[in-house]
Amino acid sequence: MTLSDHIRRSMGDELKQSLAVLGRPSVQTFELFERRGGVNEALMYVLLASIVSALVAALMALMPWHADISPWTQFVNRLVGIPLQFGIFTGVVYWVGKQLFRGTGTYSEVAYTFALFFVPLSLISSALGWIPVVGWFIGLAISLAMIYYGYLAVQSSMNIRQGSNPALTLLVAAIITTLLNMLLFGTWWQGF
Repeated sequence: MTLSDHIRRSMGDELKQSLAVLGRPSVQTFELFERRGGVNEALMYVLLASIVSALVAALMALMPWHADISPWTQFVNRLVGIPLQFGIFTGVVYWVGKQLFRGTGTYSEVAYTFALFFVPLSLISSALGWIPVVGWFIGLAISLAMIYYGYLAVQSSMNIRQGSNPALTLLVAAIITTLLNMLLFGTWWQGF
């Protein structure tokens, strides 16, 4: 089997798993898939979302009403920034879950389970988010969906199910990630 065959099969499996997670959202559904992939598969899947987002952003930057935005900058920011931000956030989720809430999952499980919902929702956002007015509502709906699926993914991948601990894990991770982004990247990361 060639590398391209392996990638194609892996992407097909991840897409089927994503559809299952999105269609039957539950901790049990995430549990079915958390060990079927690892960090490499998660990052390859996220790279797919970043390529689509980068292409859409570059195309939108070519529109006359975006004359002050560089297509090249938009393309590179998303191509590099999305996988980088995904890695940082899932790493912080893992760290917070492990250190503060005694989670027993692995980083590989966190990265893979988060990729299963992040990628399809990001693709929808990239495809439809640029539409005036409708894009704002789509962005809001996708943000709320990401929080919900993240809540389920934390319970599954980190085995944190007590009370509000899964939600607190996400909240603390979001705050730490935002502070890290501001410290490390300044305003470079904004606009994702």
